[in-house]
Amino acid sequence: MDRTSPPSARPRLRGRAATPVRVPAQPVERLEERRPAAVSRKELEHRRIQAGELLLQGLRQSEVADRLRVSRETVRRWAGKMGEGGLAALKNAPRLGRPAGLNNAQRQQLGLLLQQGGMAHGFVDDDWSLSRVRQLIARHFGRNYSEVQVWRILGALGWSHQQPGTGVHGGKRRKTREWMQKR
Repeated sequence: MDRTSPPSARPRLRGRAATPVRVPAQPVERLEERRPAAVSRKELEHRRIQAGELLLQGLRQSEVADRLRVSRETVRRWAGKMGEGGLAALKNAPRLGRPAGLNNAQRQQLGLLLQQGGMAHGFVDDDWSLSRVRQLIARHFGRNYSEVQVWRILGALGWSHQQPGTGVHGGKRRKTREWMQKR
């Protein structure tokens, strides 16, 4: 039977076979393949300036977005900044926020100090608490941090909040029991 025959004369298909399956002409792009590589601040600034120059030449925002492979919303935002302060408004703004207190070398040094244990720094045992690490940082680096920030620094150094075991069977339980009795 061909397509010119009446619908009632055509065989009826049931189930999955009734729905035609479309095969994409090109292989499907994976998400990780579409993700852009990390771009430096200088490259980002260059792209913004380039967009501003294209907008000044009279190109539409959608054309600029397509050329630079950015979203139309991004180009709209850049055009708004240009309207307020010209092309100079698209240059890199200074970084906001408080500068880091400990540089990478100091953080590495802190890691070495922590490996020495608490007793090497005047504490009664080798265990570290946030309060003790906070005191250690204040003594060695002259920086006063909250315990939350100390927690973040320790996490960045790869230190966990877990208590180390004290040896063979049950040492950890004994220490936990002693700690609970003190509270």
